[in-house]
Amino acid sequence: MRKRLPVSTWVFDSVENRLFALLNIKLIQHSVQELQTALVSNHKDLAIDFTANTQKQRHLLEEGFHAGQRPDSLFQPITVHSDWISAQPEEHQDFESFYRDPSRKTPNASHNTIYIQTICSFGGAGVQKDQCVEWLREYCQAFFYGLSVKLLPAVTVAETKCSFRVNSDSHNLQILTGDLLQFLWSRKPADAFCIVGITMIDLYPKDSWNFVFGQASLSNGMGVFSFSRYDDSFYSSSYAGSVTTPPNC
Repeated sequence: MRKRLPVSTWVFDSVENRLFALLNIKLIQHSVQELQTALVSNHKDLAIDFTANTQKQRHLLEEGFHAGQRPDSLFQPITVHSDWISAQPEEHQDFESFYRDPSRKTPNASHNTIYIQTICSFGGAGVQKDQCVEWLREYCQAFFYGLSVKLLPAVTVAETKCSFRVNSDSHNLQILTGDLLQFLWSRKPADAFCIVGITMIDLYPKDSWNFVFGQASLSNGMGVFSFSRYDDSFYSSSYAGSVTTPPNC
């Protein structure tokens, strides 16, 4: 029996956020004056147009740099009540405090490869699904410059030996993220900085949750993410009745 990992996990709403959080990103800061100058541009016509504005017009343009800082500000913060932070209040963390967190792991000479593990079929026909995964690999390779990004051989849901269920609302198959993280841990190569599982099957972190886009253990350098709810056909597919065996896809 494989030993369960005593890991703390974070829930993410996009694959970019998960990978971004796992990696060492250089913090670049600019003053308001530098940003204003950059927006004005060095283009002669734009510079003339900006300097030709009246004081009131300039004040209006500069309001964008102080959004929400005053009660009478023209640009107030927009609250989307369906956002995660509105439904699940959590302590705020700015990027600098995250960046300087001593527990955050960074790549090194012996752990400098991102591994992508495809779970179940991904995309449509064979050629198309292979191309989609390769596009994702190339994107990660370009975005996380300096790190190598490799694809692991695809696996079926049955091979992961994870728990699964049919969602009572969407009637779609779902697989348990905790079990998938255990599976990824067992397959994580020695030179991996992190391993990320991707799937077109919906996910859930525990029985009381409806669904989750993804989950990750930053301390162990692994995560899993589902693209299923970005599929236009998500709500038109259905698993009738109960599922007793995982799909061998």
